[in-house]
Amino acid sequence: MHMQPTAHALSLLTSGAVVAAFLMGPDAAAAPSPAVPVAGAHHGGYEGLRLLAELSARRLATAHQVAAAKWGTGGPIDDPVREQQVLDTAARQARRAGADPAATTRILRDQIEANKRVQRALHRRWDANSSEAPVLRPDLSEVREEITRLNAGLVRAIADSATVRTDPSCGGALTVAETRVRHHEQLDHLHATALTHALRSVCAYSFTASS
Repeated sequence: MHMQPTAHALSLLTSGAVVAAFLMGPDAAAAPSPAVPVAGAHHGGYEGLRLLAELSARRLATAHQVAAAKWGTGGPIDDPVREQQVLDTAARQARRAGADPAATTRILRDQIEANKRVQRALHRRWDANSSEAPVLRPDLSEVREEITRLNAGLVRAIADSATVRTDPSCGGALTVAETRVRHHEQLDHLHATALTHALRSVCAYSFTASS
C-alpha cells in the first residue's frame, strides 16, 4: 500500500537534504552578512530564514554591550517595561507590514530572552573573575538604538518569510540557515546556544507541534 509521507517526515527529509548541501563545501556555506534590510525588501524561502538567523546573531552580539552597560550599576537585567515597549512596537510594525502580530511578538520575545541569557552568563563570568569584567561602560541608549534598528529588520524579515515559516520544511531550512550563520560568525558556545533559543519559534509548524 502506498503511503503519503507525514508533514513531520517531510520536515526530516528536508532537514537531511539541506544539511547535506551545507556539508558539500565552504563555498555554499559562507555568505557575507547583509545590512539591515530596507522597508519593502523581499526575502522569501530559505533566504528569508537565513536573514532571520543573521539578524538574530547580530542582535545577540549587542548583549555584551548591554551587559557591560548594566554591570556594577545594581540594576537588574530584566526590564519588563522596556521589553513590553519593544513587543508593542513590533506588533504595530507587523500590522503595517501585513504580518501576523502574534507570531512576530512571539519571535521577538524569544530574541529578548536569548539576549538576557547571554547577559546573565556574562555577569556570572565577571562575578567569578573580575579581571574579565569590562572597564568602560557603554552608553545604553546608543546600544538600544542599534537594537531598535535590528528589531525593525527582524519584523520585516518575519513578514517576508511567512510562507516558508508556515511550511513543514521550515525546520530543515532553518537548521541549515542557523548552522551557516554560526559557522560564518564563528559563534562561541554561549552565543550559539542563545541563537538556537532566539530562533525556536520561527517555524510555525515546530511551534505548534511543541505546544
